[in-house]
Amino acid sequence: MRSFKRTIKPTDGISSLGRTHDWRICTLLTPTRYDYEEVSSEGAHKLVANINDLMGEKSFVGSRHDSSTGPFEVANVTNFSYTDPIDGSVSKNQGHIILFSDGSRIVFRLSGTGSQGATVRMYVERYTKDESQYTKETAEGLKGLIEVALQISKLKEYLQRDEPSVITVSILPYEKGSLLRNDSSNRAQSVR
Repeated sequence: MRSFKRTIKPTDGISSLGRTHDWRICTLLTPTRYDYEEVSSEGAHKLVANINDLMGEKSFVGSRHDSSTGPFEVANVTNFSYTDPIDGSVSKNQGHIILFSDGSRIVFRLSGTGSQGATVRMYVERYTKDESQYTKETAEGLKGLIEVALQISKLKEYLQRDEPSVITVSILPYEKGSLLRNDSSNRAQSVR
């Protein structure tokens, strides 16, 4: 495996990395998390119910969703579980994963549904081998996938929010399916 030798700073975006690494051998994973904090628990549960309903529709897998950067086709959907490595207990319904035919995915997780409201986390990850994408800022590179995530989930309608509370951006280059090593442990940047 080829070594990823450049230190990634929290302020680095796709464009700065694209100028310093040979991306022709890689795909690029740009996982970004959008946190919608202290939203209505009722609205958050409606969002989850909407996604559950979509997952139950046979026509959802294979459906195409248009965006400003091109279409995304749903390849698979799942509601994931977590198995505790210590005691083996299983926590079901930990989040919804919508996988697209190009390998991109969106994940929705609901947490903190107490008296202070809920937190909805939307993870957006895009894989690409298109070298023209490597010089783009992260938000621009993910724009179409974010549009599709918001369309599918009806997040703005249910949560009554136009913007997330926090955005966390990470940049993870992959080479032939393996995470490239990096000497920097801090690859995420949060923006409030």
